[in-house]
Amino acid sequence: MNILEEIIAYKKEEVKRRKELYPVKLLEKSIHFDAPVVSLKKYLLRKDKYGIIAEIKRISPSKGLINPNVSIERTAIGYMQAGASALSVLTDEKYFGGSNDDLKLARKFNFCPILRKDFIVDEYQLIEAKSIGADAILLIAAALDPDQIKELSQKARKLDLEVLMEVHNEEELLNNIHDSVDIIGVNNRDLKKFTTDLETSVSLSDKIPAEYVKISESGIHDPKDILYLKKSGFQGFLIGEQFMKQNRPEKACAEFISSLKEKESSIRL
Repeated sequence: MNILEEIIAYKKEEVKRRKELYPVKLLEKSIHFDAPVVSLKKYLLRKDKYGIIAEIKRISPSKGLINPNVSIERTAIGYMQAGASALSVLTDEKYFGGSNDDLKLARKFNFCPILRKDFIVDEYQLIEAKSIGADAILLIAAALDPDQIKELSQKARKLDLEVLMEVHNEEELLNNIHDSVDIIGVNNRDLKKFTTDLETSVSLSDKIPAEYVKISESGIHDPKDILYLKKSGFQGFLIGEQFMKQNRPEKACAEFISSLKEKESSIRL
C-alpha cells in the first residue's frame, strides 16, 4: 500500500466517525452554510492579482514537520495582504496536521476564496466543507474513479462550491473532464512516489480544454517558475511548502510576489 492508498483508507474510516459525531443536519445549521461563496475562478483571473494560491499546512507525509506552530490568523491575513489570490487550507489532521477549525479561523479574517484541501471521498465532506466556510473543494483523480469525480463534482456544484480537479498524468486528465469541474490543477508531485517535476504541468498544458482555468501545484520555488509556467498557459499557482518552511510564511509570500512583480515588469520593459 502506497501513501496515497493509506491516506484514502484512513479517510474513509474517519468520515464514518465524523458522520456520527457531526450529523448532516447539524452541519447545515452552521452560520457559513447559507453564506454566498467567493469565486476562486474569478479571483485567479483578476488582472490585479498574480494567481497565487497560498497554502497553510503544518506537516506533510513527504517532508515531515514544516511549520507545526504556524499562526493561522496571522498567516491567513498576511497572505491576502501580500497579494495572494486565494488561500488553501489543509484540513486533514492525521497526515497534514490541519483541522476544520483552521479553515474556520481563516474564514473569520478573510473575504477571499478559500480552498478546502483534503482527501474527499464522500458527499458528507462536501457538506462539511460548506459548513466551515470553504468556497472550493479539491477532488484528486488519483484517489477517485471517474464516476466518483463526476458525482462528487455535480453534488459540490449543487452546494455552490467550486471544484478543483487535480491530475498528475494524461490518463487522469482525459478520464475526468466534466462540465461540473471548474478548475483543473496539475500536481507536479507524484502522490505515490512524492517526486516533483514542473515538466508534469508543461506536458499536460495543451491537453487541458481552454474553458477550464488551469493551475500548477507543487514544486514552485522561485518567481521564475511562475513565469515559465505562464508561458504554458497556467493561470494559477498553488504554493505551500515554499512559504510554510519559513518562520513567517506571510512575509515569504509578500517577498515572493514582490519579486514576481519586478520580474514581470522588467520583461514588459
